[in-house]
Amino acid sequence: MNLIIIHKDGPPVTDADGSGDNLLRFALASEPIAGVILDGLSKCLPPLSRGQAYPCNSSGWGRNRKVVCAIPEEWNIESAFKKQMYPSRKPKLKKISYAENVPILPQFLPKAKRSSWFVVSNGRFATRIDRWLLQSAIGGLAKIQADVVAVNVAPVLLGKREKMRLTAQGKVAGFRRLYCDSAELAPVSTDWPHHLFVRTNVLEKVLVGCALPQSFATLLERASSNAVRLRAIKVGGAVLDLETQDGLLNFCRASISKIRPLPATSRDGANNISRDSRLVGKVLLGKNVYIGPKAIVVGPAIIGDNVKIEQGAVISSSIIGPEVLVPQNQFVQNRIVKGPRTKKKQLTRCTNVSSKQICRSRLFDLGRKQRIEDSYRSWPRFSYAGSFKRIFDYFAAVIVLVLFAPIMPFIVLAVKLTSPGPIFFKDKRQGLYGKTFNCLKFRTMHLGADKIQDKLRFISQVDGPQFKMADDPRISAVGRFLRETYLDEIPQFINVLLGQMSVVGPRPSPEPENMLCPFWRDARLSVRPGITGLWQIYRTRQLMKDFQEWIYYDTKYVRNLSLSMDLWICWQTAKKLVDNFISQF
Repeated sequence: MNLIIIHKDGPPVTDADGSGDNLLRFALASEPIAGVILDGLSKCLPPLSRGQAYPCNSSGWGRNRKVVCAIPEEWNIESAFKKQMYPSRKPKLKKISYAENVPILPQFLPKAKRSSWFVVSNGRFATRIDRWLLQSAIGGLAKIQADVVAVNVAPVLLGKREKMRLTAQGKVAGFRRLYCDSAELAPVSTDWPHHLFVRTNVLEKVLVGCALPQSFATLLERASSNAVRLRAIKVGGAVLDLETQDGLLNFCRASISKIRPLPATSRDGANNISRDSRLVGKVLLGKNVYIGPKAIVVGPAIIGDNVKIEQGAVISSSIIGPEVLVPQNQFVQNRIVKGPRTKKKQLTRCTNVSSKQICRSRLFDLGRKQRIEDSYRSWPRFSYAGSFKRIFDYFAAVIVLVLFAPIMPFIVLAVKLTSPGPIFFKDKRQGLYGKTFNCLKFRTMHLGADKIQDKLRFISQVDGPQFKMADDPRISAVGRFLRETYLDEIPQFINVLLGQMSVVGPRPSPEPENMLCPFWRDARLSVRPGITGLWQIYRTRQLMKDFQEWIYYDTKYVRNLSLSMDLWICWQTAKKLVDNFISQF
């Protein structure tokens, strides 16, 4: 269960119209703006499911669960909840009003206790967080038995950035390149966080009576007095402040862009739209809207109830509040024009305002798909690289595993009898778009070999991040045979079946290796890593040139990826495997 709290202590915002009301209060009191805000906020909630420390919901964020929105009592907002934008879509927001503290109704507690966490979100902020990052961050705190976790979204922790490390004296100690969104522990603040995770078994310990304290400082005192362990973290993501014009506009743009085309452009009521006017893009109209001749409305835009747009006016990417008159030939761009605070018969005239350009947030996305960095290469969906290569990989992996099934038991027996330890070696590697996975191999080294690699690195015979030495003492006798014949890599065809690897592609590497060259990293992570590849075919192992060849052939493969190249690499690899196998006898 999720609780969204719209706090009543938001800062007053003075716009061009001279109004000092809270911007979010204006939006929630205006139709159809309120429907867009509430629908969008419900999609920005962290996902929940039962029985997990921090659960993920594959069906999307904010769906198929109970969501309650707490509104200040003095705001007197009802219409947005009586008739939501999409009455048939889940979740249907339930509204509660509060004067001081936020009441947690008795019927909500049994529903909340069905999940491990009760989530309280700050309704002033719309956030976008990578679900897997949040899962690992909160899951790690769950292991140290944190009962309450305050989560704040920090854009500085987004990927594709560099973070500077300073010494205690303020001197530069180094830079860390962040390729992926990251998370870190943070000091606990007395301000309400963007999201608050409370374990359901300690929920009643932080309540005042049966209500959640309006002041976060009070909640901290309750947690401290009842021995409730609280931690705070910052996670990389995008955040929009809905009490600012930039934030509210960008949020509504993102929400409207996800709306499917409606059968009609208006919610209800008869609208008077001139035949000479033009509506371009996605435009959401309220009731009783008049659009005069030669007027142009360019979406994404929201036009409130009882708005009159006179002849020749142009509105672009803006929100027009209810009861507003847009004069003839008026140009409104990237603006929020607020209407009267009380219902009046006369219209509020839209004054001549500047068209300040507002930078659209490319990082804020309400969709369910994971954001893919622009630097990764992409292919059309119905192309060899886009889809048919995956089909080829699947059937090739099945054929290879079936062919080698009779000899795999003998390999397993040989590994087990000649060296104590597990049969398979699992190593964390980065796959498509940097997603980590366990790369499988038959174990060829003695236990603890990875721990002494750093001690032997000074005698490595190759440059770059990889390690290679002749007569490596860490390799067992059976392991040496498996490596020379490449039989140790047969289990990687299981990774191919799981979609983590491909038959042909750049070799899978751990994150520390990929950090050394950003251009190379972005190219090779545009495709799934392969069991074999162009580098393995052309590699010369020349002194101090191995890493350069690795970069060159990986990027060349991504640039020229094709079916003919993959088939040629497979043929060359097969000949090399046969030659190496014969040379062992």
